[in-house]
Amino acid sequence: MRHLNLTSQRQAVYDIVRESHDHPTAAEVMNRLVEKGHNLAYGTVYNSLRYLADKQLIRELKLGEAASRYDARMDDHQHIICERCGAVDEVMSHVPEQWMEAVAKETGYTIGHAHVVFGGICSACQNKAVN
Repeated sequence: MRHLNLTSQRQAVYDIVRESHDHPTAAEVMNRLVEKGHNLAYGTVYNSLRYLADKQLIRELKLGEAASRYDARMDDHQHIICERCGAVDEVMSHVPEQWMEAVAKETGYTIGHAHVVFGGICSACQNKAVN
């Protein structure tokens, strides 16, 4: 079992990420902490996010954007990003085994896991375009 040192600051950051369903950036985590009455330095928030990711309590998502996003769902899932508004949603479909086999054959790698990021236009942006 991994040894955890969840200080009150780390716990507060963890709680924010766990309660969020929009994959917040560090800045968004900071804003939500302030809204809840916490007064943490930016460095503390960033260090807490790094610690939580290192301990595999949260996942850092580098989705091609400038800022990383954070996700408390650790089960196997993919993500989709709206190319207009930047919304990030979860995709629960599994990566097909054939894809994994094709990538292994093409690269010579033994595949340990996959994370696929889809891009598209969310329904809210599609509806704006129609109106």
